[in-house]
Amino acid sequence: MAGLPLNTFKSVPVPVTTETQVIYTAPLGITSIVLMAQVSNVVPTAPAPTVNFMHYSYKTGLTTYIVYQAVVPPNDALILLGGKLVLETGDQISVVGSANSAMQFIASILETANQ
Repeated sequence: MAGLPLNTFKSVPVPVTTETQVIYTAPLGITSIVLMAQVSNVVPTAPAPTVNFMHYSYKTGLTTYIVYQAVVPPNDALILLGGKLVLETGDQISVVGSANSAMQFIASILETANQ
């Protein structure tokens, strides 16, 4: 893969909505590592919204819930990964919430060229 940098860091911020959003797709020739994923509740009132965070495997066609209907307390944040998550080419991560404009998502991703 001539021309691709060996390592690239990315930050992916997204407002969470009630529609499932693909946050990131690992590009062709790249293995990605999700270093951190977090969602913040920016609404100070109850009821607290919930969030689902999913991984889609391009190789198997399976979607796996990493977090399912997790409650995010008002004015607080929830760490969505307990460790690192490796994404192979074509794999995706996505997020969906129970309310619009109540939560914000951010992930830190390391892309490594497959050389």
